[in-house]
Amino acid sequence: MDVHQFWQLIDDVREQVGDPADADAVAAGASTLIATLPRGEIVAAQQVLWDLMAFSYRAPLLAAARLINGGTSDDGFEYFRGWLITQGCEVFERAVADPDTLAELPVVRAAANDGEELECEDALGIAVEAHLAVTGEAFPTGAFTIRYPELDQDASEEYPLPRLAALYED
Repeated sequence: MDVHQFWQLIDDVREQVGDPADADAVAAGASTLIATLPRGEIVAAQQVLWDLMAFSYRAPLLAAARLINGGTSDDGFEYFRGWLITQGCEVFERAVADPDTLAELPVVRAAANDGEELECEDALGIAVEAHLAVTGEAFPTGAFTIRYPELDQDASEEYPLPRLAALYED
């Protein structure tokens, strides 16, 4: 599985679920769909996911996660990026390039009004869960790597996000 196939799978699931903004439903559907693939493709899907997680490990996106979720821990930032992946390739790529574009999304606007956090921990293990469902075995040790770049978390305070700030700050 490569990144294009991964995004196609996410798009397919988003079309099948009742509410494509429901990150947990997308994650569950993705895991189910990945489980139909050969074992090697299941394992490869987890690497693609973590490559996307590393690609999105950026201070401006951390600033957006902190604003949207009222602060965030390291784990919370991972869950936020998991949520972002469930929103599909176009939203993901736009948000990584300019996190302030998240203010355009109806799901973000609704979360701002309702005080809900945008996270999806389940998205981080979609292939792991698929592998377990298919084989009954734990995911192979060392089957994927996580290579995060350096991130100055304090620098995330320096990024202006005027559209998101208008939604989240009184």
